[in-house]
Amino acid sequence: MMTWGVPHIDLPPLPGIAGLLAAHPATAGPLNSLAETLLRGPSPLTPAQRETIAAHVSRRNECTFCAETHGAVARHLAGGEVPAGPLLDALLAIAEKVRVDGRSVTAEDVARARAAGADDRAIHDTVLIAAAFSMFNRYVDGLNTLTPDDPAQYDRHARALAENGYLRAV
Repeated sequence: MMTWGVPHIDLPPLPGIAGLLAAHPATAGPLNSLAETLLRGPSPLTPAQRETIAAHVSRRNECTFCAETHGAVARHLAGGEVPAGPLLDALLAIAEKVRVDGRSVTAEDVARARAAGADDRAIHDTVLIAAAFSMFNRYVDGLNTLTPDDPAQYDRHARALAENGYLRAV
């Protein structure tokens, strides 16, 4: 079952960003490549930590499709548990500020992350994931894409993303 009624533009009957990517292959490639780089590329952060940041930003932006999808991917990658701890807490605090207004990140926020074990790359990756997922969330919700009601749909989609990444056919 899907909610939200009819998308604002003509899309295939696929949920969330999947419908947008299928309908617009010229932007699908770069967007999938960006997601793959951010969430699976080289980083001091694990893929589960990065998916958790994506899910956190999406949840706070009230983008149900992205929050549920990336939360489920994080759980799959982490063996059922969402990553936690002082490092992730500090990075989520930075991500939250970027989500609202990147200029609100302070030297104290960065110092807290460093004290918890973050290096420059981890801080960079957190800021970029938070900024990119704010864009992805607005893309999905701004066009009123379909949102599954069934948690099993997110679980199936998340399993495929956890196992195969983002550079796959839509």
